[in-house]
Amino acid sequence: MLRWLASRAGFALALSPAFAQPVFYKDVLPILQQHCQECHRPGEIAPMPFLTYSDTRPWAKAMREQTIARKMPPWFADAAYGHFANDRSLSQTQIDTIAAWVNRGAPAGDPKDAPPPRQWPQGWNIGTPDAVFEMPSAFSIPAAGAVDYQYLILPTHFTEDRWVQKVEVRPGDRSTVHHAVVYIREPGSKWLEGEPRETAFSVPIAKGFTTSDILMVYTPGNSFDDWKPGIAKRIKAGSDLVLQMHYTARGKAAEDRTRIGIIFAKQAPQQAVLSLQMSNDRFVIPPGDSNYRVQVSGTLPNDALLISMFPHMHLRGKAFEYLITEPNGHVETLLKVNHYDFQWQLNYRLAEPRLLKAGTHLTWVGYFDNSPNNPGNPDPTAEVRYGEQSWEEMMIGFFDVVVDANIDKPKFFERKPSSAAITVSR
Repeated sequence: MLRWLASRAGFALALSPAFAQPVFYKDVLPILQQHCQECHRPGEIAPMPFLTYSDTRPWAKAMREQTIARKMPPWFADAAYGHFANDRSLSQTQIDTIAAWVNRGAPAGDPKDAPPPRQWPQGWNIGTPDAVFEMPSAFSIPAAGAVDYQYLILPTHFTEDRWVQKVEVRPGDRSTVHHAVVYIREPGSKWLEGEPRETAFSVPIAKGFTTSDILMVYTPGNSFDDWKPGIAKRIKAGSDLVLQMHYTARGKAAEDRTRIGIIFAKQAPQQAVLSLQMSNDRFVIPPGDSNYRVQVSGTLPNDALLISMFPHMHLRGKAFEYLITEPNGHVETLLKVNHYDFQWQLNYRLAEPRLLKAGTHLTWVGYFDNSPNNPGNPDPTAEVRYGEQSWEEMMIGFFDVVVDANIDKPKFFERKPSSAAITVSR
């Protein structure tokens, strides 16, 4: 019996990545192609490429530490809840493989064992756009200090409704752009009425609120979006795109000129994407509180297919949850982010759409760490309220739904008389 156990233990050790002999070309490069090169390639957000052995070898120890800590690749959804199409997280076996490779001295191995190079698009991730909207001139970011949110109104000059299949936001200087939101301002909207077109300007925070639909939200780790054939986002004839830019000073003066690329659907879709949100802007986070809870709730006015969730907080953001209570009383966690990262704000796209029936109760919960133990906390002695700047806070749960193509945002919010009030923002 002891001999049998010893042989079984030896067999297990032989199979374990920690005791294997991984090399770059055969074992590590496939992991990089699948999980890392999306960002770690020229022109994308990562500061170094991981396409070749010579690219990667200097960063081997850092890769080991970052993957063991599960800080890279950035993915923060709790695996116990939901399945996501854009899950880029590594399995434990893949983490162990990278660690074992580094512990061996990060050997190259035989280049003949390498998989074929993954073919990445050059320039636009979505392919060559059908239309590009660009800031008319570069915006100057100072070396230090706060920069107010900047808005630019970009006319589309569309004479008919257009359906967007793919959209991408490409900053000119990624290091300075914390986020960019592209709104669709429909004809007749009073939002930002009278403001200059195609010229950057700032507005008071109250004037920045709008019920306009969102075409795209750019954040580090979320630069483009696309939808399956038959599903698209509508831009009505005569609409403007309103580009909201949040810049961050990085210690030296810089310039940014952001572009928006669009690929149109080849034919009119059967289903439309709507971007919704629920937010709470009436909270006060006490000084030193390490787990302050902020909640917002509402009910869905009509049936919809949920396709993605996008939590948004600032530097004190700690965790975020999306919960639903169905009309029959069943409570379900759709998304749980245990370790929110302000530097990597991700859109969690469901592997399969989730039907939400009219009357479903929605509860989004954000947790904030205003203690000295939060390394990103600007000031743990401060009492923190809602605000646009990073040292203030936000609690917003964006979510995208799919509805019939004949339903626009105003029509979606037409509630049956028996339905309860809703706090979902348009």
